[in-house]
Amino acid sequence: MSYSYIPHIDSPDDLKKVPLKELPLVCHEYRTYLIETISKIGGHLGASLGAVELNVALHYVLDTPKDKICWDVGHQAYIHKMITGRRDQMRSVRQADGISGFPSPFESVYDQFIVGHACTAISQGLGLAVARDLKKTDERVVVVVGDGGLTGGLAYEALNNAGHLGKRMLIILNDNEMSISRNVGAISKYLNKVITNPLYNRVRDEVEKKLAHFRRIRRLAVYLMEGLKHLLVPGIIFEELGFRYFGPVDGHDVVGLCQMIRKVGNLHEACILHVVTQKGKGYEFAEKDVERLHGVTPFNIATGEKTISPQEVKTTGEVTFTQAFSKAICELAREDERVVAITAAMPSGTGLTQFAKEFPDRFFDVGIAEQHAVTFAGALAKGGMKPVCAIYSTFLQRSQDQLIHDVALQRLHVTLCLDRAGLVGADGATHHGVFDISYLGHIPHTVIAAPKDDAELFHMLKLGINYPYLFAIRYPRGFIDSSVKGPIKLFEIGEGEVLREGTDAVIFALGSMVGVSLQAADRLALDGIHAAVCNVRFAQPLDETLIVDMIRKTRAAFTVEEHVLTGGFGSKVLECLERRGVEDVRLKRIALPNEFVEHGSRDKLLDQFGLSPEKIALTVRSSLKSEPSFQRETLS
Repeated sequence: MSYSYIPHIDSPDDLKKVPLKELPLVCHEYRTYLIETISKIGGHLGASLGAVELNVALHYVLDTPKDKICWDVGHQAYIHKMITGRRDQMRSVRQADGISGFPSPFESVYDQFIVGHACTAISQGLGLAVARDLKKTDERVVVVVGDGGLTGGLAYEALNNAGHLGKRMLIILNDNEMSISRNVGAISKYLNKVITNPLYNRVRDEVEKKLAHFRRIRRLAVYLMEGLKHLLVPGIIFEELGFRYFGPVDGHDVVGLCQMIRKVGNLHEACILHVVTQKGKGYEFAEKDVERLHGVTPFNIATGEKTISPQEVKTTGEVTFTQAFSKAICELAREDERVVAITAAMPSGTGLTQFAKEFPDRFFDVGIAEQHAVTFAGALAKGGMKPVCAIYSTFLQRSQDQLIHDVALQRLHVTLCLDRAGLVGADGATHHGVFDISYLGHIPHTVIAAPKDDAELFHMLKLGINYPYLFAIRYPRGFIDSSVKGPIKLFEIGEGEVLREGTDAVIFALGSMVGVSLQAADRLALDGIHAAVCNVRFAQPLDETLIVDMIRKTRAAFTVEEHVLTGGFGSKVLECLERRGVEDVRLKRIALPNEFVEHGSRDKLLDQFGLSPEKIALTVRSSLKSEPSFQRETLS
């Protein structure tokens, strides 16, 4: 498609040069450009399609970057990136060395915060508003929050404080009736089903009875009642919290949005503008399947179907860890009616869709509320259930206090299934699950398991639901390495295994690193270096006997993990050696650096940080060759 407007828009000032009445044409071009771009590289599509007009209206009315926009999760902000000078860079979004899929102040002065998690924007907007007033400046602060962001407790803590302080700020509630999966909970129902309000229905019924014989007048009265319901219902909760409420308004009427934002944005008080949008707006397949086309890989625009690359063909038909978890929990739930499953707004992402269909009374999607999910799970355990809480590793870190105070301290049995543990690729630093061993490993009695394949995952899940304390299973996004798959081997908590014998070195590998460590050992064998490989299975508790015995048989030891160096599996091996009084050990930890890793493909990131088979072999080879005795033996 040829574009008439957007090639000339490289800043909000350029956008303001477009006549107001022509903004619908600008929105059409941005929507088309977004679909064309994301179809080639993948990215977050549905939410940004639904917020095109909102993005355009905000920058048309506000004086950005002086005026501040705080986004609640960056899925809505792709058009914002384009308007603020990053249109051509969108071709690199979420790619290595490209721009982030989320707003980032390190990328643009128009971005206030990094926002990869939900429910943060109201707190952040309030902070900016308070800072403004203390400095006695006059910039406007606007917060854009999706209705899914109002399922998390942090949002309500912020609303309570913001309403109390009454600072000048505008909160725009982007109500699309969907977050990532369909919203759940009382607030979502409140926003989306206001027509069921008893007061509204009593008044409407009375009007219809009185006008039963006057069809035209009755039709007009019913139309007016549809407007009256909005006066009676939607804004009540916000008004009680101290906000001026406006709306609902059509989120796809860009001209009307501009007029409304201009009026409300000039008020010197805390305001909420309720905007109704459609997720996936303007692209038929995204409108029909909003969950699948929320975040997408490259796809065919004409059909909406995923485009398979040559690299993906190799693994097509294999089993992912998420699929293996889905199968395992359903099987165990059939055997034990006390097994229940909890997720925080990610039933499909965590593999619980089938469980929800098969056991609807034992499935609980609590919304974007990880803290509540953990405390709720603990209480389910107290009540005699066997709760399995499936949450992405990066999101579980939000519930640190609940893990300690509401589960571990209470000595309650909760099984945590941490999907996306390790590097996740394109979503980058906000989503890499590389801190879970650190934030779980200090909690007393907590087990941290990492399966190498589906058989081990099944057995670990079975161990977990019968363990009396906190039990965490971490596994990566993506396919199970077929080279390490095998039949179920029964093992106890904390029991590892030797997969390959060797005398020159031993590699202790955890979970996703077992397969690559075996490949590294194959490469080392070509150089005459015989490295043993152990699948430790558990980062906590360790198989200390296995570790000490293998170290004493070899001259050097290496730990390999898809986790940051500090507080990880390798650190726990060092602690083990100290406890056991093992001295003069050559131990090198191979892990991710203690820094935030940016986006890029998982394979490239693993290689970049020394966790590919080639780089692991190189590290082992270099370490051994630096030892004088090894040099003498190889030269003789």
